[in-house]
Amino acid sequence: MSTNVLRTSDAWWVVLGDRAVRIDTKATTTAELLADRNAVREAAANGGPGTRVADLTALSPVTTPCRVVAQMVNYRSHARESGFAGDIPPTFFRKASTSVSGPEDAIVRPAHVRFLDYEIELGLVMGAPLPLGTVVTEQDLPAYVAGLVITNDISARDVQLTKTQFYESKSYPTFTPTGPNLALLEPDDFAHLLNLRLKLSVNGELRQDRTLADMIVRPAEALTVLARFQTLDPGDLLLTGTPGGTALKAPPKPVEKIGALLPPTMKWKAFFKSQTRNPHYLRAGDLITASVATPDRRIDLGEQRTAVGDAE
Repeated sequence: MSTNVLRTSDAWWVVLGDRAVRIDTKATTTAELLADRNAVREAAANGGPGTRVADLTALSPVTTPCRVVAQMVNYRSHARESGFAGDIPPTFFRKASTSVSGPEDAIVRPAHVRFLDYEIELGLVMGAPLPLGTVVTEQDLPAYVAGLVITNDISARDVQLTKTQFYESKSYPTFTPTGPNLALLEPDDFAHLLNLRLKLSVNGELRQDRTLADMIVRPAEALTVLARFQTLDPGDLLLTGTPGGTALKAPPKPVEKIGALLPPTMKWKAFFKSQTRNPHYLRAGDLITASVATPDRRIDLGEQRTAVGDAE
């Protein structure tokens, strides 16, 4: 069974139901905690009265600086809504680790961004180095991936589309809410990954709801492809794509064909004019609720609740 860990400003904690037990460790980073798994196991085994989880303020269990890498268009439902057809090769982009924020921290929309979108994603937290040229099989996965977290790949769509700029549009501060739980996996847990269900709601309205069975490129293959050009270290984070249900969707084919005939400036002006009528983009005061778990709660990453605000 997986073990859930929380991080606060002064400690690491093992989650046992509605209680949390402090871990006796000197670790200050995620990588250091992963190297001290015995301390995690001792806290889980010893139990004790602990502290109510509700009384703790959880920070991101992934500490920074670290590498944050993300997969693009990796769920069939998202591919359909984005207008992709045929085979979709594994594609990656980087996010600044300064975008990582806590599971209850507000998401801050920069003043120049009009179209702010959400993307719930399963995050893989590396537990061992991934050298260049590594081939990862399904059986090897436990040797490289230590645990899982909820992430939300917040995206400034007007920056992303007009500049063809993923790095900037997804890297503003607070654009990667992470946690609350870091689920540290045992080898047997990996057989249950495809049962994980990702759910995201905005103001109580369910927007995204899919299991990992909808994935196009699964974690072992993704790490193998990534290792052709990118190394990873313990504590680094790989976001594995989002299912359908985001605010941004491809325009109907006839509209897309007409847009292709226009100069870029006119095309984007027309597109974003149409997007002003889309009520699903995030606005100040919205509350995003996200969860990732298997139906039997063998793996349960907790619930992330983030409000949306505007930059002052």
